[in-house]
Amino acid sequence: MPQGGLALGLMEEARLAAAAGHRELARRHFESALYLLRSTDQASDAAAIFRNIGHLYFEDGEYAAGEDCLEAARAVAETTGDASALARTTNAMAGGYWLRGRLDDAQRLYTQAGIEARAVGDVKLAAMVEQNLGTIANMHGDLPGAIAHYEKSLTGYRELGLDDHVGNLLNNMGMAHARLAQWGDAERTYLEALAMCAACGDVRTSLMIEVNRAETLIAQRRLVEAKVICERVLRRAQPLNDVRAVSEAQKNLGVLARNSGSLDSAEQYLHAAFASATTREDLLLAAEVAREQAELFSVMRRERETLQALNTSHRLFSELRAQRDLADVARRMRGLEQRFYDIVSAWARSIESKDPYTLGHCERVADYACAILRALEPDQSTLFWFRIGALLHDVGKINVPTEILNKPGKLTAEERALMENHPVAGVELLKDVEFPWDVLPMVRSHHERWDGQGYPDRLTGDAIPLHARVLALADVFDALTTDRPYRPAFSPQDALRMMSEDSDGAFDPSLFVVFEKIVPSFQGFVAAASGNASEVKQAAA
Repeated sequence: MPQGGLALGLMEEARLAAAAGHRELARRHFESALYLLRSTDQASDAAAIFRNIGHLYFEDGEYAAGEDCLEAARAVAETTGDASALARTTNAMAGGYWLRGRLDDAQRLYTQAGIEARAVGDVKLAAMVEQNLGTIANMHGDLPGAIAHYEKSLTGYRELGLDDHVGNLLNNMGMAHARLAQWGDAERTYLEALAMCAACGDVRTSLMIEVNRAETLIAQRRLVEAKVICERVLRRAQPLNDVRAVSEAQKNLGVLARNSGSLDSAEQYLHAAFASATTREDLLLAAEVAREQAELFSVMRRERETLQALNTSHRLFSELRAQRDLADVARRMRGLEQRFYDIVSAWARSIESKDPYTLGHCERVADYACAILRALEPDQSTLFWFRIGALLHDVGKINVPTEILNKPGKLTAEERALMENHPVAGVELLKDVEFPWDVLPMVRSHHERWDGQGYPDRLTGDAIPLHARVLALADVFDALTTDRPYRPAFSPQDALRMMSEDSDGAFDPSLFVVFEKIVPSFQGFVAAASGNASEVKQAAA
């Protein structure tokens, strides 16, 4: 057989191997075919081989190698003046950006590829580009725009009889239906997509369809069906080294195991999925897995790890949002921050439960402190994370024995040392949590005094972090206006008078002026807090 015919045969074998999920074998076949190409009239085949090898590298997360191959494809196309090959190379490069989550770059190149494809009459490529633009519109939250792109693409594929492309497109349409909670339409679309993939032998796409279908079933609480599908995906994907399908299935199996109470299995699945996602630079999947890990650690009552996972998820979603304006990411971040607040509030309440006299202390202090800070006109992000820090300010008291917290009389020197160590203990407890905003100075320094007589570091004046100075005002005011084991609550007026008498020594004088103006708005809070504290005291007695 002539070398040209042998090369074409190897290219076809490579495509079949890729469709079956055997990417390493596909690369070897493509490379062998490339070696056999000799004449200039085979340049278009050479460019196609470079594009295919590049795409296979992208699928495995080897982006630098993939880009090298696409640059080679572009060089061949430019040398021969092959406009169609240039358009296809642009489309392939966009695909690499899409896999890394760089959607703005991907959308720009897909749009350019569509213009180039229509200019040369490449109907197939134009249909492919419409599908890709639909996927990006879906991720931006523009579901009507996504569906419009998908319908244009589907029409083009069916007119050309490209059944091997229809399965992946229908998968994307199924995801759009699922986003709209149109469960029946999503299920029908996924099943049609699976049938098309089975007819064409497209194993790789069928695995991702199964993963997406399982997520839809989980959302409907059809957990047994979802588990059967995910286990089937693992059995099929692992021998093929389909890392993406494996990690997606592991994430779903982790969620299912958590929901069924198999917490150790859930932790193993989610750990494996996160490691794989970060290795592949799949920020979206890594952020989703970290969010699920936080829920797992919360169930396991591993509070610090819960906060670590929530912060990891928040950081990754923030990176995604910084790269492009994603409606879906913005929605997820709002939900994530609400969950963050819920977790921190619950942890604060669990710590306060050691001392029936201080139930609600952290919430009230957070309310008071935020009211003071608002007068300084912070941005909303600062205000949110400041509240998180205020809720956590006494977290170190978890290390203080209950009998010391509830002691009605004067503390001994040893007992006072234990009590005054709680800011340092709090920082130690939280030091491995990479908060999006620096809350640790609030935790460590909220008992420092303006005159340097506070603890633990005896800081003076402006050396005390600003937000800790704000927090100190709220903390002292709440302490004075609630019952304690060693004394009843003072009235708000008496508390303000006592604080005013020590304002130059204990507090930032400029902040105290702000506090005096804000404090009348606390009256409703104080009345409710005093009543609750009295009820708790009576119940404890």
